[in-house]
Amino acid sequence: MDQFSSDPLSGRFSDDPASQRNAVRDSLFLAATLRIDKVEIPVRVRNLSAGGLMAEYSDRVESGLPVEINVRGVGWTRGRIAWSAEGRIGIAFDHPIDPMLARKPVGHGGSTPHFAKPQLFRG
Repeated sequence: MDQFSSDPLSGRFSDDPASQRNAVRDSLFLAATLRIDKVEIPVRVRNLSAGGLMAEYSDRVESGLPVEINVRGVGWTRGRIAWSAEGRIGIAFDHPIDPMLARKPVGHGGSTPHFAKPQLFRG
């Protein structure tokens, strides 16, 4: 018996955030700050998409709990816990973000500093 629907639109318009996982997720390893009930907790983001993310977080939290997360390059984003299991959580964002902002360089300069450039010697 096939457990997956052949209809590509099934679940796409559901109110359940966990069913809206059709977006392409970008795997990465990024430090972020999670805010739950005004308490800020450092977390590690493992994948990121326009609609949400997965992060390492050891405490169990209830699905549907409103949260905010600060991802470098993206800023503070509101969402809800979509799931929590085995030291990880899924967060569904209230509004889509541009996940490529998290991949932009951190520096503010116009070029790579001299000390960061590799020196190649031929001989």
